[in-house]
Amino acid sequence: MTREAFRERVAQGALVADGALGTMLALRGVPQPYELATLTHHEVVRALHREYYEAGARLIETNTYYANRVRLLNLPERGGELTPAYSLLEQFGSPDELVRRINQEAVRLARESVGEDALVFGAVGPVGKPLEPMGEVRLEEAEQAFEEQIRALLEGGVDGLILETFIDPQELALAIRVARRLAPQIPVIASKGFVEDGETLMEGLPERFAEQIQQLDVDAVGGNCIVGPQRMLDIVRMMTSATELPISAMPTPGLPQLVRGQVIYDIHPDYFGKYAARLVEAGATIVGGCCGTTPEHTRAIAHAVKGLKPKRAAAPTTIRTREREPKAELPTAAPSHLSQLLGKQRVITVELDLPRGLKIEKVIEGARMLKEHGVHMIDISDGARARLRMNVIATSHIVQREAGIEVMMHFACRDRNLLAIQSDLLGAHALGIRNVLAITGDPAQIGDYPTATSVFDVDAIGLVRILRRFNEGRDLAGNSIGVYANFTIAAAYNPLAPDLDAENDRLRRKIAEGAHLIYTQPLFEMPLVERTAELLQKLNTPWFVGVLPLRSARHAEFMHNEVPGIRIPEPILRQMTEAPEDSALQVGLEIAQTFVRQAAPYAQGIYLMPPAGNAQIALRVIEALD
Repeated sequence: MTREAFRERVAQGALVADGALGTMLALRGVPQPYELATLTHHEVVRALHREYYEAGARLIETNTYYANRVRLLNLPERGGELTPAYSLLEQFGSPDELVRRINQEAVRLARESVGEDALVFGAVGPVGKPLEPMGEVRLEEAEQAFEEQIRALLEGGVDGLILETFIDPQELALAIRVARRLAPQIPVIASKGFVEDGETLMEGLPERFAEQIQQLDVDAVGGNCIVGPQRMLDIVRMMTSATELPISAMPTPGLPQLVRGQVIYDIHPDYFGKYAARLVEAGATIVGGCCGTTPEHTRAIAHAVKGLKPKRAAAPTTIRTREREPKAELPTAAPSHLSQLLGKQRVITVELDLPRGLKIEKVIEGARMLKEHGVHMIDISDGARARLRMNVIATSHIVQREAGIEVMMHFACRDRNLLAIQSDLLGAHALGIRNVLAITGDPAQIGDYPTATSVFDVDAIGLVRILRRFNEGRDLAGNSIGVYANFTIAAAYNPLAPDLDAENDRLRRKIAEGAHLIYTQPLFEMPLVERTAELLQKLNTPWFVGVLPLRSARHAEFMHNEVPGIRIPEPILRQMTEAPEDSALQVGLEIAQTFVRQAAPYAQGIYLMPPAGNAQIALRVIEALD
């Protein structure tokens, strides 16, 4: 289908699109990822297309929303966890061939299931994992994934493409550019999932989105998923005031609930159909459903919009007025004590290990003692080495409250998705925790529960960006958080990384995203200190040098050989090996004291990691600075 033919088609009246495929596949017992059903349950997929067509849908989407290599295979070339798609890799030989077969077969199934009066559009969603700088998926990887999928859909013979449920406008823009490069003459619908709250939407976000996306040479713009019919109506009304392009609207049927392990939507099709008519009257040209909708919802839509033509009415005046109203300046939260010290005096921080279980009295006592001896801050790790320990937010709050000393809370991405990361950080800020060391985290399989799931929605770079957005008064979706947060953002750097160029690049990206402070791994060599100091001076960023006192030859041997990112010079290993067992700790202390005296002038702070979180050992090392 040409773009001109598509415009003529939608000019005739409302075009009814189909509803959810994933919802229906789940109800029929098909496992995730649902895109594989195209190859493994093709008769079920074929039947669903037919049911939507018979219900009145004339725009049929292929079962390919997540049919890209990033989502299906979880980046196998980078060591991702196995997915069900791996069982098909042997059959097809390569990820690109598997992607090609799924997408081409999906087009064939849709085409064979419907009449000639139906349009078959290739469904393309986000790659399924956050892109850099928020996540680890590089832009070129995402571009390759989009190109593979879209090329396969085009080879399969789609009438057009629908790029849907994109949250990140930059990722949507990337997908549009790929689509236009590969297929300049077929229609493209660009649709956003509006996760933003009502206040943000009413400030004109849908209008701005429509204005921006129409500049990218698409044929229709719209919204889908996330919101129900009422909020989608507001979105459509605002979009119509910003663009002359056809508007698509594909809401969910209200809010879902979890029943016996399945996500269920309990909105009656008649209500959905009534709002479909309102969407068309407000200006929507393409109307369908998203997650939770069924052929019955489609039938209600087709009945309700029959004979209706979209009206291009301007957005209500109240919306425009609210957009222009000046906003009251947000208050700024109190800063951390650490932020007041950086650049003014040398900071000393000590990491105290958490024991298993609930007894943290020893940690509190150690923190009190360290404070009395001039230590500025306590570091609390977040499930280091994937070991089960008390929640880091609770522990940090208790230590600050009971010991009266500020905490640097380590915060890992391993156990939290994007929602939980933001929720937990807001909670931490509300409890007075202002210092956060953003870390990616160790994978679950090396820890206490190796079968647990590692999330890693984002990495440390993405986490730094989230913290910076909070400091700017907004969450990732652009919603106001009510105040300008005041996190002091720390990030880690490993001068001994196997790929130092990549590590230096990540360091620069962390700083560019908003890191105020850099921590290093434990160092034992002055050339590394000097090199790190020179690098961070060029980047105009303060840093803390990591110091680890050794307690025995066994300890030194383990750290040197089994812990990534730590290198202990041969002379130090020999000193620890030759030291009598009863004096090995003293030798280790003397080595640490000498190193601290030498390294302190190069860094803005000392990050002490005493073995077993022993506060007394930390104090012995600190004596070298007196």
